[in-house]
Amino acid sequence: MRPGPRNLITDVPGLRVGNAQDDALKSGVTVLTADAPFTASVHVMGGAPGTRETDLLAPDKSVAAIDALVLSGGSAFGLDACSGVVAGLHAAGRGFVVGSARVPLVPGAILFDLLNGGAKNWSDNPYPALGRAALEAAGEDFCTGTSGAGTGALTAMLKGGLGSASLVLDDGHTVGALVAANPQGAVTTPGERHFFAAPFEIDAEFGGLGPDPATGLGRELKSRKAQAYTAGASTTIAIVATSARLNKSECQRMAIAAHDGIGRACVPAHSPMDGDLVFAVSQGDAPGNLPLIGHAASLCLARAIARAVYAARAAPGDLLPCWQEVNG
Repeated sequence: MRPGPRNLITDVPGLRVGNAQDDALKSGVTVLTADAPFTASVHVMGGAPGTRETDLLAPDKSVAAIDALVLSGGSAFGLDACSGVVAGLHAAGRGFVVGSARVPLVPGAILFDLLNGGAKNWSDNPYPALGRAALEAAGEDFCTGTSGAGTGALTAMLKGGLGSASLVLDDGHTVGALVAANPQGAVTTPGERHFFAAPFEIDAEFGGLGPDPATGLGRELKSRKAQAYTAGASTTIAIVATSARLNKSECQRMAIAAHDGIGRACVPAHSPMDGDLVFAVSQGDAPGNLPLIGHAASLCLARAIARAVYAARAAPGDLLPCWQEVNG
């Protein structure tokens, strides 16, 4: 397995991703969409999720395909980013047809970034406009790091961010991951140089420093984030996708397997105050090897989390340093 040409989730043919952010707000929105509705499901392992229309994605629910997925900052306010995406899709003639009506189907998930130093004193919720702008920006190439839903993300010790990665399997199918990494846990080992996901790195995609040679890692849980503010709300929200044909039940299994990537990259993961959630998307016509697809999704997600932190950029008013500052 090797990364696709972009090493982004958009290596899965037909998928497009768009970002919109407000640097003063220190928050933003990321949208994944395609030219036609696609199959998707979801699995939640965090104790504090924030979601919209995720019940539609359960295998026993009647909706077969959706129009877009939204990852957003803003906690509960960010759920309104989905409304902006719905409006944009409706204007473009997209949506589930019910008689003479069209209803775009846009599930979403949010992370908590309300106490990250950004200006949150808005009079009108900014997230619907950010959601529509992210949809309108959707394409095969997009920025990672301090962009989109990762703009205001923080890990325990460093700035978080938006990350992505891909793998092309031996059978020709592609698997990719997209993540807004804002975990309660750390993504780097003590010293903030080595990534927990280092064993899964390919071609120095997040620095090429290799695994930390220390042993006994994970017992010391320091957190600059906890010192910066007392609220425990965090979250890693992600999308994994494949070019193989999967039904909703198989997509859910892919999402479950992909959560291993969060556990490999964030220590600790899936805590009571994390909203850890993974959407899974199928965008293809040919069948694939589901166990291998799930494994590849977990590898891509671990790498995407590390790449998110590695690509984060310093900005005025930051509460935490970024990896490049600490290791530059």
